[in-house]
Amino acid sequence: MKKIIAILLAGMMTATALVGCGGGDGSSKAPEGSGEGSGGGAAKVEGSIVDESYFGDEGTDAKPITLKVWAPDAAVSLVKEQIEAFKKAYPNKKFKEISVVAQGESDAATQMLNDATVAADVFSFPSDQLNKLVDAGVIAEVAFKDAVAAANSKDTIKAGTLKNPQTKEDTLYAYPETNDNGYYLVYDNTVVSEDQAKTLEGVLEACKAADKKFIMNAGDGFYACTFAFTAGVKIDGLEDDGLTQKFVDYNEDEAVKTLQAFAQLIKDYKGTFQSLDVANIASGFTNGKTGAGIDGSWDTASNQKALGDKFGAAKLPTIKVGDEEKQLISMHGYKYLGVNGSSKFPATAQILAHYLAGEECQLQRAEKLGWGPSNTKVQENKVVTDSIVLNAIKEQSENSCAQVNIASTFWNPMGNLGNKLIADDCNPSDAAAIKKLLQDTIANVRDEG
Repeated sequence: MKKIIAILLAGMMTATALVGCGGGDGSSKAPEGSGEGSGGGAAKVEGSIVDESYFGDEGTDAKPITLKVWAPDAAVSLVKEQIEAFKKAYPNKKFKEISVVAQGESDAATQMLNDATVAADVFSFPSDQLNKLVDAGVIAEVAFKDAVAAANSKDTIKAGTLKNPQTKEDTLYAYPETNDNGYYLVYDNTVVSEDQAKTLEGVLEACKAADKKFIMNAGDGFYACTFAFTAGVKIDGLEDDGLTQKFVDYNEDEAVKTLQAFAQLIKDYKGTFQSLDVANIASGFTNGKTGAGIDGSWDTASNQKALGDKFGAAKLPTIKVGDEEKQLISMHGYKYLGVNGSSKFPATAQILAHYLAGEECQLQRAEKLGWGPSNTKVQENKVVTDSIVLNAIKEQSENSCAQVNIASTFWNPMGNLGNKLIADDCNPSDAAAIKKLLQDTIANVRDEG
């Protein structure tokens, strides 16, 4: 019954979004005109610059351009600078205002679905949100798909491509922005040695010896899924209903042993292991109370500023389960720029998204924010190849589950799993209780509870 209701609601949401965006032909089409994929011939695209003819009547005296851009807080200042450069690249166009508003990427899709007509024209979001944006009909197709596909890594193009609900054809819906939406071990190298950073036991022991904290947000499903993934639980997209998370078969008894090992280690290092928001990692490095943590590339700049020459980074460590060293398995995905299907300036929104996702802007984000690029040329730049963070994330990505086609029911049960494992009343030796916790987690993810 839950699934039937969910399907009906999804259908109602899609229908409502399409009506709100101008009719039953959907909001996901590229704007009409001379642009690539619009049916009017291919627009001339050179790097991140599109021929001005693609603007059509947008940016004229009669129709000066007004756009809103959503960007994560850490990137707002840089995006404002990039937009000023964008305006200068098109001196013949009239710009009334392009505002940049801080909006957390994790909530971008939710805000778009609330009311796309008042949301941003261009917005940043993580890869797992794409399916619901497409299902609701609130995101436009990428207008310059050939140029985008040629410039970016194949994995980011693949993850940004879904079946068009109307045509049933593979369609690129988002401009790749990064290929590093994952996390890694960051540490104070005067507290944790390079060798100690290889194992979770070594990291915790080093932090305890120095009277420092180790921080992991164990109650956030994005990080807490590491417990389940390391235990052998693997996801594989969605079931045919497009709503239910699909899991790969796994050895439940072995999974329980791994979860017990996590619970025991956390209990052994009670007081050292701290489940806190990742924002506390950089501040902890600054005040000297934190020795290490699990964080993502989005916080690289703040962590490097806090630690200076003491900055250390590595892939996630291993954990000992019986006689076996098990590599911690994480979630890894990508970040994209999307174009609102309800934009009143659809051509300019496409051109701006293409520019912000282009080589120059990706290089600037790598240099100033430490973000990992999806652009293949920028990936070869020394700022990327010499980055210990991006190398750590790249290595960790080989030990990860892809952050695509994630059911909305996935995150909270995984966060609950983490909270239960670190709770004071968790008994690591109670295999039956741990097994039930795992079974309940999977059932709740599949919305069977």
